[in-house]
Amino acid sequence: MHHHRSSRRPARRAFTLLEIIVVVTIIALLAALVAPRLLQNVDKTKVSSAKAGCSAIAKQLSIYLMDIGRSTPEDDMDLSILLQGPDDGGGSGGPYLSKAADLIDPWKNEYYLRVPGEVNYDFDVVSNGADGQPGGDGYNADITN
Repeated sequence: MHHHRSSRRPARRAFTLLEIIVVVTIIALLAALVAPRLLQNVDKTKVSSAKAGCSAIAKQLSIYLMDIGRSTPEDDMDLSILLQGPDDGGGSGGPYLSKAADLIDPWKNEYYLRVPGEVNYDFDVVSNGADGQPGGDGYNADITN
């Protein structure tokens, strides 16, 4: 028996342009639905991180104030004093924060001190939030210890 070979190549199956367009459209729709939720979670995380930062700085500031024998900070006090050891002009237990980045909020702005406080009686440690401006609402609101 003699087998006859066909000179025809088997047809290759490939994606059509229409199939590719449909897949890309579905992916774009899913991304449009999921992206806002992911960004919202990032904002919530930054707000939580800023609250934690304000509280941590306020606690360390209270320890510093006890070490120097004061009950409230001076009106013009700079929070960078918390980075200084006793030999550099800081309190006897200093430094109270380990690095300068501890004084920067999640939006890359500096935390600052408000004396007297608007939320707390003696002082507030404040982040201006996402917009970096005092005041605001929502994710742009000021965040305080």
